[in-house]
Amino acid sequence: MRLLVVGRLSGQLATAVKMAMAHGAKVQHVERGDQATEQLRRGQGADLLMVDYRVDIAALISANENERIHVPVVACGVDADARDAADAIRAGAKEFIPLPPEADLIAAVLSAVADDERPMISADPSMKHVIQLADQVARSEASILITGESGVGKEVMARYLHAGSKRSERPFISVNCAAIPDNLLESELFGHEKGAFTGAMARRIGKFEEADGGTLLLDEISEMDVRLQAKLLRAIQERVIDRVGGNKPVPVNIRIIATSNRDLAKSVAEGSFREDLLYRLNVVNLRLPALRERPGDIGVLADHFVKKYAAANGVPVRPISAEARRALTTHRWAGNVRELENAMHRAVLLAIGPEIDVDAIRLPDGQPLTAGGGAPAYDAGPAGRAAHVADVVTRSHVGQTVAQMEKALILDTLSHCLGNRTHAANILGISIRTLRNKLNEYADEGAAIPAPQSGIAASGYAA
Repeated sequence: MRLLVVGRLSGQLATAVKMAMAHGAKVQHVERGDQATEQLRRGQGADLLMVDYRVDIAALISANENERIHVPVVACGVDADARDAADAIRAGAKEFIPLPPEADLIAAVLSAVADDERPMISADPSMKHVIQLADQVARSEASILITGESGVGKEVMARYLHAGSKRSERPFISVNCAAIPDNLLESELFGHEKGAFTGAMARRIGKFEEADGGTLLLDEISEMDVRLQAKLLRAIQERVIDRVGGNKPVPVNIRIIATSNRDLAKSVAEGSFREDLLYRLNVVNLRLPALRERPGDIGVLADHFVKKYAAANGVPVRPISAEARRALTTHRWAGNVRELENAMHRAVLLAIGPEIDVDAIRLPDGQPLTAGGGAPAYDAGPAGRAAHVADVVTRSHVGQTVAQMEKALILDTLSHCLGNRTHAANILGISIRTLRNKLNEYADEGAAIPAPQSGIAASGYAA
């Protein structure tokens, strides 16, 4: 993980940096917020910013966003009181680390915020076969296309390939092609020169240059506009790019990995994806099976997530009961590993007693995973599942507006997370900024908002 420290590097902050380095972080340092933005603009990327709370965090985040640079911020500081910590969170920091630091806290924050520790865990033969193929091709320079349903772990596989490659000491850069508007994606990939378009106040290095020497992951490449696909094809073939507004080709040395949850051959037939680009990307195809196709992975993944989120939330690790394991195995997991991870995160927070029992494993709407005995609470066929979902929705939400349902879900999730905004946002699948805006809105309406790091509702929003 690449860590950029912003602030005067002395005393306890230096100690925190040493702890981060001991956990594998590659650290760079600047003293001011504007220097951090400039360094990121030049392509000296970071996965996480650790910022002294006395730096203007809001201005730093705003300057980064103006350059379409989105790097999470963790605030830290010595002698900071609760108000300082709350102010830092309001300004946009995802977490606050008090100094002097604790090694376990540093490790937990780095893991939770940067989400860099995502090992390839498998016990099912079908997935082990895919991993074996990945091991065979990891050290090659071949472009690789990873396919599979949403949530199966395509980015985890991409990171696994990079870690096993000859480029493992160089950057791994990921671009979500579906999350960036078409008119901005070209600049995001290839960078731009000063004055190339309105708002281009300085030269900006793109992801191709940032990944130079390493691996570039083009996530959900099927969402890329056909016009931009032609430029991407040239970059892959010739290993040169053109910055937007530039007149001089820039050589790059990268390995391309792409992912898609669509059938790209079908997209080619429909005219939405270039056939020649598909051939360039699909030198090796790794298809990741859905979680329901590899039941042997469910138990080991569940155990992993229990340990991960117990550590992140500072609660003891509880074993999963036999009944709960049966329930996990019989559930279809339409959202695959991502859905399982969120379910186990909730279970860690909801469990009482010495084990995580079946009652602690809840669906996103709060309903239990099963109704007794570890068997599915509905017929396993499509019609039965549809009837079950319809029944749950009807009984739970009839008479409520969408806004009321959203408010109840957000506040219930926050309460289950003991007021922790970051974990609640992860479970809900929204940004921490969106969550804060919603909580401010609810507080203005007079709703009781759970205070950070507690399950007790407060009359106002303090973080």
